[in-house]
Amino acid sequence: MGTDCQPADAGEVADRLVELALGDPAGRVPDFAGPAVYPAAGLARDWLRATGKRRPVLPVRIPGGIGAAWRAGHLTAPGHALGRRTWEQYLAERGHAGGHTGT
Repeated sequence: MGTDCQPADAGEVADRLVELALGDPAGRVPDFAGPAVYPAAGLARDWLRATGKRRPVLPVRIPGGIGAAWRAGHLTAPGHALGRRTWEQYLAERGHAGGHTGT
């Protein structure tokens, strides 16, 4: 089983952090995640394809508790998909072809 990721736009994350920093104390706030979950290997392949690079994408098994948590989906927060900018939009706005995110 691979690792899934839920990339969030850096600008959207920064805006949320500023909003929280300037607001009243809030304690633990909801997680902030991008709008969609993707397999990590698919993101790597998309980036290589979009940038015109030809490299193999090799599996890297992260050991221990962190690796187990990532493989179990704890690197994602689909219930908190508050970000709006997708991976495909990110690639397109940077002048790259749209993402595919398939395996």
